Amino acid sequence: MSVPVAYQGNTSLAVADWLNKGDNAWQMISATLVGLQSVPGLVILYGSIVKKKWAVNSAFMAFYAFAAVWICWVTWAYNMSFGEKLLPFWGKAKPALGQKFLIKQAALPASTHYYKGGDTVETAMIEPYYPMASMVYFQCNFAAITLILVAGSLLGRMNIKAWMLFVPLWLTFSYTIGAFSLWGGGFLFQWGVIDYSGGYVIHLSSGIAGLTAAYWVGPRSTKDRERFPPNNVLLMLTGAGLLWMGWAGFNGGDPYSANIDSSMAVLNTNICAATSLLVWTCLDVIYFKKPSVIGAVQGMITGLVCITPGAGLVQGWAAIVMGVLSGSIPWFTMMIVHKRSRILQQVDDTLGVFHTHAVAGFLGGATTGLLTEPTLASLFLPVTNSRGGFYGGVGGYQFVKQIVGALFIIGWNLVATSIICVLIRLVIPLRMSEEDLAIGDDAVHGEEAYALWGDGEKNGQKGKIYIYLICKMGARLPMTFKCLDFLTMSDLSGLVQILWLHGMRCDGNENSLLKKRKHMSTSMHKNNYENVL
Repeated sequence: MSVPVAYQGNTSLAVADWLNKGDNAWQMISATLVGLQSVPGLVILYGSIVKKKWAVNSAFMAFYAFAAVWICWVTWAYNMSFGEKLLPFWGKAKPALGQKFLIKQAALPASTHYYKGGDTVETAMIEPYYPMASMVYFQCNFAAITLILVAGSLLGRMNIKAWMLFVPLWLTFSYTIGAFSLWGGGFLFQWGVIDYSGGYVIHLSSGIAGLTAAYWVGPRSTKDRERFPPNNVLLMLTGAGLLWMGWAGFNGGDPYSANIDSSMAVLNTNICAATSLLVWTCLDVIYFKKPSVIGAVQGMITGLVCITPGAGLVQGWAAIVMGVLSGSIPWFTMMIVHKRSRILQQVDDTLGVFHTHAVAGFLGGATTGLLTEPTLASLFLPVTNSRGGFYGGVGGYQFVKQIVGALFIIGWNLVATSIICVLIRLVIPLRMSEEDLAIGDDAVHGEEAYALWGDGEKNGQKGKIYIYLICKMGARLPMTFKCLDFLTMSDLSGLVQILWLHGMRCDGNENSLLKKRKHMSTSMHKNNYENVL
């Protein structure tokens, strides 16, 4: 039986005989889904989950990291992560830009696995049926999202210029180490430590690095730590939704093929995420008497993170077990342990990345060492006869490997991140000045996310303040603000437009309103926040 022309190789110069069009299409789609998790997914989530005055800065930290990682990745970092071996934990740095390199069949040269103590090949080198360009694209999006996750611990106070230095340094001296060691053919890969799609390389490392960097950068302002409400919960859910759906590419693309294993990975990803979200929400209702939307997002994230190291290696019932654990243990560490721990209280991890990524990533890696199913393991892992502890045999040893692998990632990130932060602060302050912290986006970028109103906070902790703007026609328009002092020039400009829409003329422009603001603010303090007419 002849092969249909559409599935034959050499139908054109762009279709090599080794190219599998289906695998290549799925790999590029998966890569794009992972990219969409970052831009716009986490850009939206970060910009909306923070206080209004930090919306622009938080979103831009993610946006900048995505771009910066791309240039570093193709210039030197890809081959440090997936190229030829330089050290047991590091590949040789060189560009991934040349046409000869990018159009040849993808291969991870250090991934050939030999039987212990011999030269006999146990598992051949990883050589997917698509070009190297697809591999570089896919892996770059993983590197980018890792840096963006680190940023979640530093929102609301890190000097943006220090962040611009931190991104390429951390990518080079931390991310590439974990990626080569566990994925590129390094010593943990050869030993048989399992990290299906980044529970250690991405999540454990970003959670530990985020907490470490948060220690060196210092905390947010006291006022922001006391009250940091999201400025747009609906947009936060939009970003979270993109993150969830994008995880199909995150876990489904790591078999490097559109095969049986990728289907299992996508299914288990959704099972675990849904279970974790429901468990977290139930705990919120039991403990706090209300279901928290932010809590539901946190539970979704911990479920996605927990399943990642074993997505294509565990059965569906195991994904539910992992979801129950990821919805409860990180909840306990965030809601109970964190509030009772003096050390965790001193380190200002803005979005709790340590709990949602480090704790959940470690939990996922450990449970993978227990729940990896032998048949599924044979479809993916380089070490034959691998299995989780619950399946007997060598499974108990697999659990030990998982713990050792996690400890290596934790230790390396603690040291490398600390050194990077110390070196950067020799050149530029890691933390913004107190003046910039008080103002926010307008001081850092000269831009604001919204033209009107205050910081997304509830009006009037000390009671509502009614300000009546007396216009030229004698009309009065009641407005409610927490404090008139928070009005910026863009707020005042917006008020002028509202007055015009209501057919009222103001005696002047924004500058005259600014003078009124100063006068009314003084009167307001004198009258102890009573109504000002």
